[in-house]
Amino acid sequence: MHHTFSRRLAVVLGVLAPLGETIRRWDTWREWPPDFLDDYLMGALLLYAAFVSYREPRRGQRYLAAAWGFAIGLGYASFFGHLQELMRDGLSAPDPAPIPHLYLTVIIGAGWLLSILALATTLKRLPDNP
Repeated sequence: MHHTFSRRLAVVLGVLAPLGETIRRWDTWREWPPDFLDDYLMGALLLYAAFVSYREPRRGQRYLAAAWGFAIGLGYASFFGHLQELMRDGLSAPDPAPIPHLYLTVIIGAGWLLSILALATTLKRLPDNP
């Protein structure tokens, strides 16, 4: 795996995270808009970092690292928050998602782990001759 993996995953998650959050909170976003908008900010950062990285790999590497760091922070809070709800309330833990809470937690956890992997590949030194 190399830098291209990180850039491509940034595009994929940069699109899927806001799309998934839109579907999940479609009827409830007015209750607390920051819950809705954090994935949009993460998506924008990932997409911008992927764009910069495609045009200028060395400069873009820093942007990707920052965007993945932000995504990892959000993913950590989200995954362990959902996991805590599942442990406390069981499979009946409430969530606005149109899928079972357990599946949502697994999807968030997978995205979080992929973000960690992407950050690790982003931090690998780029070759001197691009």
